[in-house]
Amino acid sequence: MTTRRAAKPKGFRRFERWLVGLAFAIIAFVLEKVVMRSVRRKGEATPAEEITTVVSTGGEVDVDL
Repeated sequence: MTTRRAAKPKGFRRFERWLVGLAFAIIAFVLEKVVMRSVRRKGEATPAEEITTVVSTGGEVDVDL
């Protein structure tokens, strides 16, 4: 019995694989831009909470706002 090996892609098949890879890279780039833009917009919509400092001396707690 003879084993068959897959031949290296040549000509049109090689070009087709390159083109598919390029198309997927472009799609991934565009999706990343869309996601990052939505994350930035979501961050702008919610106001940042003020930082509060809590100081404790003994049994009482003073909160500075």
